[in-house]
Amino acid sequence: MESAEKRILVLHGPNLNLLGSREPAVYGSTTLQEINASLQQRAASLGVAVDCFQSNYEGALIERIQQAPGVYAAILINPAALTHYSYALRDALAAAALPVLEVHLSNIFSREPFRHHSVISPLARGVICGLGPEGYLLGLEALVKILQQEEKKRLSSMHVRQQA
Repeated sequence: MESAEKRILVLHGPNLNLLGSREPAVYGSTTLQEINASLQQRAASLGVAVDCFQSNYEGALIERIQQAPGVYAAILINPAALTHYSYALRDALAAAALPVLEVHLSNIFSREPFRHHSVISPLARGVICGLGPEGYLLGLEALVKILQQEEKKRLSSMHVRQQA
């Protein structure tokens, strides 16, 4: 099994299981299975593993987040509608204390005003929106770079302590 340093948890929120048939003018025609397969393929090329999970239930997503520390190095999340109001999801991500990257298929800022606010974004290392399925892949690549940078810093600080 891969170490936590090489595993990323990908979470998909409510209604994302309907991708491909739900409002294709907004969300495109790519299915969630196709997104997950692309993520698996890109992860392998980056030398990491991803575990993908979708739920329409806030509690199921929170439980996955609570189980993540020590198992995963980071979380890539599309919280879907939970983006705008789920303080419980936000608090679970804060408690997990892992790097988080938020992704949305559509540009939430060009849509209805209630979608313009995210309670998740203040915790995220970055937010990618409006790039469709490609946003997930860019988010994965960004998280891998973040983890590599953190590892370099950790090794550098260990080296400095050893020389002192």
